[in-house]
Amino acid sequence: MKKFDVEITETLQRTVTVEAASQEEAERMVDRGWRDGDYVLTDEDYVGVDFKTVGERELSEKKMLDVLLVKPNEHPQNVSIGAELKDLQEAVGGSIDAVYPFADPVAIICHDEGKLMGLPLNRALRDEDGQMYDAVAGTFLVVGLGEEDFASLTPEMAQKYERLFHQPEDFIRLGHRMMVVRVPDEAVCPEESKTTPPKDAGFDR
Repeated sequence: MKKFDVEITETLQRTVTVEAASQEEAERMVDRGWRDGDYVLTDEDYVGVDFKTVGERELSEKKMLDVLLVKPNEHPQNVSIGAELKDLQEAVGGSIDAVYPFADPVAIICHDEGKLMGLPLNRALRDEDGQMYDAVAGTFLVVGLGEEDFASLTPEMAQKYERLFHQPEDFIRLGHRMMVVRVPDEAVCPEESKTTPPKDAGFDR
C-alpha cells in the first residue's frame, strides 16, 4: 500500500457583459469589478472538476512492541504498544527514563520524575545477593533492546521478567531503612496501589 496526495481543482465560470473601447479595457474592467466584489461566483457557476496526483510515498506501518506492563499493586501484563516516544510516555504517564539493571538485553522504562511526583513505589530492584538497592516508582515497562532502539521482548524474556515482577510489593519505612513486603494474591487489585511512598524514600530514582 502507498499514500497518494491528490489535488482537487474545481472550476467556476461566468460570462459578464461590459461596454468598453477595446478588449483590453473590457478585461481590465471585469478584473477590477471581480476584485471589488461586483462578481462573486457561486456553485451555480460550477463547470467542472479535475483530479491530479501531486505526491506519492510508501505507507509505513506503525511499529509495535510486545512488552511487559507493570503497575503498582497489580500482576504484570503482556501488552503490545506503539514504539513512538509518545506511546511510551502515555504508558508510564509522563516523561520517560530508561534504566538497564539487568545483564539481559532488556530495559526498564519508567516515569522520569516518578518519586519526585510522589508516585507509589512499585517494585524493588535487587542486587545479586537479593538485597534491595533501589525501587521503581509508578507504572513501568520492561522492554527488549535492539541494535539501535527498544524492541519487543522475546517470549523467554517476557516469561522471565513476569516471574521476577509477578508479585506486587508494599514498601514500609522503618527509621532509615525500607522494608519490602510482598502483597498476597487476595490483596492484589486492578486499581492503583494504595501504597504511597514516603516523601524521602532514600533512593535516587
